[in-house]
Amino acid sequence: MPSCATMKKNKGKASSTNEKEFVFEFRAGQHNCVLKVPLQFPVQEIISDLHGRLMLLHNIPCYIETDLKSSLSSFVEKETILDYDREAELALQRLTAGDVDINQLTNAWTRSYVETTLEHARPEEPSWDEDFADVYHELIHSPASDTLLNLEHNYFVSISELISERDMELKKLQERQASEMDKVMHELGNTLSDHDVNAVASQHFDAQQVLENKWASELKQVTGIQKHEYQQWVISLHQDLQKSNSSQITEEIKVQPSQLLEVADPGARMFEEQPQLEESFTIHLGAQLKTMHNLRLVRADVLDFCKHRQHSSGGAKLRRLQTALSLYSSSLCGLVLLVDNRVNSYSGIKREFATVAKECTDFHFPFLEAQLDEVQQVLLYARAQRSSKQKEQPEIPRNGSDDKNKNVERNPSNILPGEFYISRHSNLSEVHAVFHLCVDDNVRSGNITARDPAIMGLRNILKVCCTHDVTTVTVPLLLVHDMSEEMTIPWCLKRAELVFKCVKGFMMEMASWDGGISRTVQFLVPKSISEEMFYQLSNMLPQIFRVSSTLTLTSKH
Repeated sequence: MPSCATMKKNKGKASSTNEKEFVFEFRAGQHNCVLKVPLQFPVQEIISDLHGRLMLLHNIPCYIETDLKSSLSSFVEKETILDYDREAELALQRLTAGDVDINQLTNAWTRSYVETTLEHARPEEPSWDEDFADVYHELIHSPASDTLLNLEHNYFVSISELISERDMELKKLQERQASEMDKVMHELGNTLSDHDVNAVASQHFDAQQVLENKWASELKQVTGIQKHEYQQWVISLHQDLQKSNSSQITEEIKVQPSQLLEVADPGARMFEEQPQLEESFTIHLGAQLKTMHNLRLVRADVLDFCKHRQHSSGGAKLRRLQTALSLYSSSLCGLVLLVDNRVNSYSGIKREFATVAKECTDFHFPFLEAQLDEVQQVLLYARAQRSSKQKEQPEIPRNGSDDKNKNVERNPSNILPGEFYISRHSNLSEVHAVFHLCVDDNVRSGNITARDPAIMGLRNILKVCCTHDVTTVTVPLLLVHDMSEEMTIPWCLKRAELVFKCVKGFMMEMASWDGGISRTVQFLVPKSISEEMFYQLSNMLPQIFRVSSTLTLTSKH
């Protein structure tokens, strides 16, 4: 047994550490031994770990273990307190000598308390959006709910009438321009040249743009006024309920809905419900603790879940009420919308969705254009951050993803297949959140697999639903919104089987994501699907999911 042992110094900053020698004397048989170890203070290691290293490296007898640990702990504690006392004395001396700015020191202490101690932190400033959300949630669950819905419906009617006037004026302009162009084409080659035709076409385009911009500005102004008036009315009503006789106001509220309904004039843009096939199932998924889920197979247009209908039509007002009641709740409804890689609303299904979203004022969330602008800014920032990180890292093979990276570098404002962005809405019929999932032309082929970006995008959407209280989600079963010639019956059955199996696997994963909460998944098929094809799909679903309940087939009109 050596009479003296040393250890390597701990790594640390020389300016903030000092070395002290730990001395421990013990007896081994007839020998008196001394263990000397240099330690860096403040000690960064756990005492039990340091004690174990000393026992192992210096072959300390096991019967010395307890004494060594006690002596080491006492030494470290004593020397640490002495160091703290010494630093405190030096700090007080600098303060007494005037070497430290007292104001700077007090500001530093105040900032530390505010940032780290909750009781000293500044109270959060009230947010208008949060306050309005609380007030609305309270009113929509009160007798005032009917009044709120009818007031929203009246605003919808006024916007619909304004849009009808816009469409009529645009139609007249287009008819007049078509007539003028026919006359110009008739005179082409006689008194007019190609240059004259191009000039007339340019004038027509400019006139149409001026008219569209005029109506867009007017619609934006009207919706802004409606939103402000509605929010102020909701706040005022809540304040009256708090201050005045609640029973008297409740009676007044109950009278108002009938008066409001008289104003609601069904216009040309009111959407009537179309016949809809729907079949419902109940399943139980899970290895040990099974969770019940609801499945629906629905034949409808994807925008039918967004369009508003007349309150007089069967069930429309009830669905709108259910959507309003769950707006600020843990039972949100989501919809998957298949879009291209550009974050805008200029073409295709995106334009149609934007048109529907504009037909009723959103009183709770920013308008769709503002949300898309925010998504675009976040996307550009994320692309820039990812690009900078990739430049810092060494080159690593990416298994054929070079083409995608080149596309991102060429168009950083576009999203990739499988990526999605979310828009929030309070003005849609049955939907609170829309997941805009990017897909490419590959989804129209018949050879996609479970690793396809569109399928993985569905998985990520379901995960977001689990973490953000979206308990009902509508998914396009065939990963398309419209049918085409190449989509034969075998194509549809193969695609449906793939999506069914993948979604089943994703739903079984939900238990680890949310702890096993019951959810509703609606599989949507296009309206152009035949009834025979719909029945074949409805027979396939229970076979894959092993449905345990009685099937219910309904036809909505």
